[in-house]
Parts: sequence; C-alpha cells; structure tokens
Amino acid sequence: MTTAPPHSVDHELVQAATDIARTRCRGDNHTVAAAARARDGRIITAVNAYHFTGGPCAELVLIGTAAAQGVYALDTIVAVGDRDRGIVPPCGRCRQVLLDYFPAIEVIVAVGDRPRTPRTLPITDLLPESYVWADQQLGTAS
Repeated sequence: MTTAPPHSVDHELVQAATDIARTRCRGDNHTVAAAARARDGRIITAVNAYHFTGGPCAELVLIGTAAAQGVYALDTIVAVGDRDRGIVPPCGRCRQVLLDYFPAIEVIVAVGDRPRTPRTLPITDLLPESYVWADQQLGTAS
C-alpha cells in the first residue's frame, strides 16, 4: 500500500480534544473526546457516550453535534483518550462513517505506539480498498 506523505498536524485541534478529555470525560460513560475543524475554521468538540449495550464513539457524536450547529463540512478530526492516554485512532466503524460523510477528511493519529506524537493522514489511508456506500445505492451512475 502506498500512502501519501503526512500533512501538517493541527496542534490546536489536538489541544482542544485533550482539554475536553481532561475536563469533561468523567467516569466510565465518557472516556474519549473528539475535536474537528470545520471548513469555516470553527472547532467542534464532543465526547463518546459509552453504555454496556454499545454506544456511539466520540467521532460519531461529533458528527451529530456539528450538524446540530449547522456544520456539514469537516476538514480534520482527532480523538483523545481520558486519563492522559493521548491520541486514539478511530475504530473501524468510525473510519467507514467518516469516509462516507467526509471522503476528503484528514485524521490525526499517533505515530506507532507513541500517543503523543501525532501525524495527519487522509481517511482513505486509514481505510484502503474501502466499501463506498454511495457507490452501492440504486440509481447511481457507474
């Protein structure tokens, strides 16, 4: 797999997610915070809503929060764990949803096992050879 060179890291975004993780993630119900940069420059934040039946990850809560604020275009996203765990990569479900909603979004992830050393990658690098939901809908041109 060939990947594009990493893009610059939005450190303000990482700091916003870190601040939310430290101040809003309390107990077992909220353990991960996410921050995203909207196309207009705003930063949107959210936390996960863990429940024993599952529950949405912080990235998915963020998508809904952004829409509730009238933001439908996100450029970059990052998730940070509570208790100073650092950057947390998106799970497979979140990768697929991010690709479907924002096919050009960039994701800040940690370099290897160093959660405090970030790099920025296109979502397509995190989900190669991916299923594209829109391509599978009836009536779409192929």
